[in-house]
Amino acid sequence: MSSRREVVVTGVGVVSPIGIGGDDFWTSLLAGRSGIRPITRFDSSSLPIAFGGEIADFDPKLWVRPRKSLKVMSREIQFGFAAADLAMSDAGIAAGALAPERFGVVVGGDMIYADLEDLERTYRRALAGGAFDFSVWSEAIHDDLHPLWLLKHLPNMTASHIAIAHDARGPNNTIVLGDVSGLLAIGEAASVIRRGWADVMLTGGTGCRLHPMALVARGDALLSRRRDDCTRASRPFDLERDGLVNGEGAAMFVLESRDHAHRRGARIRSRLLSVASRCESAAGGGALTGSALRLAIRTAIDRAGIGPGDIGHVNAHGASTRDMDRVEATAITAELGDIPVTAPKSVFGHLGAGGGAVELAASILGLEAGLVPATLNYESPDPDCPVAVVHGGPLAGRPGTVVAVNLCSTGQAAAAVVAAE
Repeated sequence: MSSRREVVVTGVGVVSPIGIGGDDFWTSLLAGRSGIRPITRFDSSSLPIAFGGEIADFDPKLWVRPRKSLKVMSREIQFGFAAADLAMSDAGIAAGALAPERFGVVVGGDMIYADLEDLERTYRRALAGGAFDFSVWSEAIHDDLHPLWLLKHLPNMTASHIAIAHDARGPNNTIVLGDVSGLLAIGEAASVIRRGWADVMLTGGTGCRLHPMALVARGDALLSRRRDDCTRASRPFDLERDGLVNGEGAAMFVLESRDHAHRRGARIRSRLLSVASRCESAAGGGALTGSALRLAIRTAIDRAGIGPGDIGHVNAHGASTRDMDRVEATAITAELGDIPVTAPKSVFGHLGAGGGAVELAASILGLEAGLVPATLNYESPDPDCPVAVVHGGPLAGRPGTVVAVNLCSTGQAAAAVVAAE
């Protein structure tokens, strides 16, 4: 690969349950400080599971500009916008410093649920008399709903707001494919640079699985029931795991061609060697086999021009559900052998479309520090999950290359290879 097309990471921005900004995030991660807590943003007393990876100290007024844009930004859009600002600041890029037409944005997102308070008045009007009256609804919705309401709930609006704020007029795209959205967005952004269409890309993912409508729509069948100590609920690959923990958050990265980064004297935080994705059929509710994940890992390391022995660790999807962890662990072992594995969801939960990006941020910061972050709550190995889980404290002395993976219950899988500078 020529240096002109080599893609490097020069900025990292994180908004997460364990910290806002890379330094706070890494400090909490290194200390094993859990971000799982009781939900406080809304009345969760009627929910069977009332805890998650909530971001307790995020004030959107400190981040969103212009302030009026808050009216058309959902919580996950706000997270993505703030993470992009943090990434740009971390990269040392001042406003107006980039050629706008050579600067683009790709963001991974997911379905954005409607806020109850926006619709409550209309629902109550249509329920007059105890039965829902659609004729009343059709009239009331025009009176009660803000004319720009829909803009809060379009997944592509995160990339749009970021591009407007940073005057990024180059390629702009949004990847909406569930839990693999973040890694796929990063892969697409890198591809844009390698194709020569841009010099700099802002990319990552954002998600919020703690929205009350999302919690009701998704149900609680896959959630952990460890109400006694919620910080111990997310326990990827552990024998006693009983389900995942929902969360919220975003991470954004500044990607550049190496030549562009060198010309402006940028600090290079890591190298993005490759991203690959594959899919297997999960039609009719069929169980995953892990074949897509195996192919994604194999393809990613082949594109990166490395072998299994060059990899320091795997940053796992690690959802903490019985079946998904088993399938993932088997696939990782089959492709990479007895390699150290870390699962950041144990610390902050399942962030949906934001998860892959926040998890990758953990490994990028770890590569700089020469450490593999530990997995929380791993106490009893599961024979059905034959992976070497890093636990009890961070692991040092490993090669400076990571394979980060995500997968979906619908069959999609993605793998990214990142190396230390």
